[in-house]
Amino acid sequence: MKKMAALPSADWQWENAVAGAAAGLATVTFSHPLDVVRTRFQVYDGRITNVPAYRNTPHALYAIARSEGFRGLYAGFYPAVLGSTISWGLYFFFYSKAKQRYLRNREELSPGLHLASAAEAGALVCFCTNPLWLVKTRLQLQTPNQIRPYTGFHDALRTIIKEEGWRALYKGLMPGLFMVTHGAIQFTAYEEFRKFLVSSKAQENENTLATAADLLDSVDYATLGASSKLAAILTTYPFQVVRSRLQQRPSTTGVPRYIDSWHVVKETARFEGVRGFYRGITPNMLKNVPAASVTFIVYENVLNLLKLSRREY
Repeated sequence: MKKMAALPSADWQWENAVAGAAAGLATVTFSHPLDVVRTRFQVYDGRITNVPAYRNTPHALYAIARSEGFRGLYAGFYPAVLGSTISWGLYFFFYSKAKQRYLRNREELSPGLHLASAAEAGALVCFCTNPLWLVKTRLQLQTPNQIRPYTGFHDALRTIIKEEGWRALYKGLMPGLFMVTHGAIQFTAYEEFRKFLVSSKAQENENTLATAADLLDSVDYATLGASSKLAAILTTYPFQVVRSRLQQRPSTTGVPRYIDSWHVVKETARFEGVRGFYRGITPNMLKNVPAASVTFIVYENVLNLLKLSRREY
């Protein structure tokens, strides 16, 4: 018993990575059609003809299903699964590792250190996965009338490298790095909400020694995940719009629609105003708020299961 109690928290890092990867896979499978709709809304500015115009989210889902079928609703699914699984796995792993480093000589982390841990993890993941998100965006924006469409993930990757060079794989990296604040805000909010909820329930039960696993259930994890995600979405969504517009496929002449992030910001503000920076936020909310609930339910329960198995072993 003493030996198990003395196990350092670093020993749990692989469990964090596995739980995070499982959570990411469940999330993408559940919400991908809304991700396709969100991406198409984000790039539609009323001035281009290669992206269909949709009235609202239900109409977009119906129109895509009718004209493109199941395949259209799950366009870009492979890079989405790959990217999300890798991202969540690495994110939870790096986040856990950063927290452990900051916890040295401290009893608990302040909100600022939770923020720093999440930002550090997000930046590392961003560099690793930007090519996957670029390919996903390109595949999601393809329509039946697309000229020289990509046939799949590997064809898109080869074509992009051949026609645009390696640098094209990192289009949208700058707003992607700014979007690190999304994860930082989400995880900071999650940790603080979780801490408050555990403390409240411990006082109600008059059991100050109980752990989060003892006090919280799946409904609590769902509520925590949804509320923390909502806070993050409202503050960082414009960066997602900028990134999606930058990652569009160039015209048939090879000319990109936007030169850089600042060009996107200027053009969007000029022709669409503030509303342009929030295009697609409805399907984004429908996708991410419930998805965050699923993610944290899976993550916390898988992590608790792995820790329990480890203790029994």
